[in-house]
Amino acid sequence: MITIISGTNRRNSRTFPIAKQIFELFRKKTVEHIELLNLEDLPLDFIHTGMYDSTGQNRTLGKLQDNYIIPTDKLFILSPEYNGSYPGILKLFIDACSIREYKATFAGKKAALAGVSTGRAGNLRGLDHLRASLNHMGTIVMPSVLPLSNVDSITDEKGYITDLATLKSMEATVESFLKF
Repeated sequence: MITIISGTNRRNSRTFPIAKQIFELFRKKTVEHIELLNLEDLPLDFIHTGMYDSTGQNRTLGKLQDNYIIPTDKLFILSPEYNGSYPGILKLFIDACSIREYKATFAGKKAALAGVSTGRAGNLRGLDHLRASLNHMGTIVMPSVLPLSNVDSITDEKGYITDLATLKSMEATVESFLKF
């Protein structure tokens, strides 16, 4: 199973439409089961002082972890650039999932990273931060990343990438990840 994560809970983000495009690319390239997890679907009440105790995990968050993260072999994470790094909600999601079933959640899984940015660097710095966190937890991150830059100028009104060179890069990354 491959799980694609849209790494922000911001409504109407530029990240989710691109995550849907990546999802469709995977569906065209493999018969493997593909899931799409949108962090907009996180429960609003999963942040509380008891979240750092495995018995205090929010039930809805636990179901997301059980359905999308634990059973997957591979994670494809799209991270928008927030303040030169990756979004706090993505970090909090990772932290909250690490409390219960730590090894089953992260250790030995493979991950690919894509950055989404309206700037020129495609969140490369944030992807480095995310890579470091994932490596610390035992996740094997594909060496090459997919920096998606200037997304406001290469997307249509629905937020889908239309630039041919970028679409080719997305397709090449999906193919590389399937072989990884």
